[in-house]
Amino acid sequence: MGLSSHIKKLVFGKSDPEVSFDTSKTMMIVGLGNPGKKYQETRHNVGFETIDLLALHYGIEVDRKKFGALYGQCQSGDTKLILLKPQKYMNLSGHVIATAAGFFKLDIENIIVVTDDMALVPGMIRIRKRGSAGGHNGLKDIIARLGTEEFARLRIGVGKNELQDAASFVLSRPGREEKDLIREGVKKAAEAVICWIKEGVEAAMNKFNVRNNENENITKDNK
Repeated sequence: MGLSSHIKKLVFGKSDPEVSFDTSKTMMIVGLGNPGKKYQETRHNVGFETIDLLALHYGIEVDRKKFGALYGQCQSGDTKLILLKPQKYMNLSGHVIATAAGFFKLDIENIIVVTDDMALVPGMIRIRKRGSAGGHNGLKDIIARLGTEEFARLRIGVGKNELQDAASFVLSRPGREEKDLIREGVKKAAEAVICWIKEGVEAAMNKFNVRNNENENITKDNK
C-alpha cells in the first residue's frame, strides 16, 4: 500500500472519488506555527513566515480553509503546489497534514515541512530528507499521523537561552539583532524550498546545507 492509500485509510476510511490531481505533479509545502496574533513574529512561527514569502513569490493567497488549515495552490510549470499553514496548535499539526496529504493523494517525497529549531543558531537552516522528531513536538505528531519519518523537513535556527525554558523561549519574540538573523534564515528557507521544488531534496541539501558550514562549530556548541 502506497503512502497516499495508507493516509486515506487512516483519515477517510476510503478513497475520495472527487480528487483528480496527478500525484507525480503535486507538491505540498507545510509551514508550522501557532495561529493567532498572539504568536505572530515569535520564534515558533518561522514556518508560517516562510509560507508567506513563498506565497508572495508565486503570487497566491493562502486563505482557503480546509483540513483545519489555511492553504493556497498554484501551478508552477507542470507542477501543482500546495502551500499549507495548519491552524491547530503546533503539537496537533499531524492530523491536519495527514488529512491534506490524503485528500491530494500525495506521495511522501512530495511533502516538505518547515519548522523552527533551537539546536541551530539564529538564521542557520538545515534540510534533511528524513529523520526523527529531534524533540520537536510538531514533527513528533506529524510522524505519528503519517506513520513514517520519510518526509523532508527544513529547520530554521532560532537559537536558545539556557536561562529560559524551551516553551516560553520559542513563544517569545526575538530582539532586533536575532530578529534580523532569523529573517535572513526565513529568506534562505524560502529559496531552499524553491530549489527543492525545481531540483529535488538532494540538490537543495547540497546547495543550502553547505552554506551553513561556517556556523557548524557554533551550532555544535549550542546542542
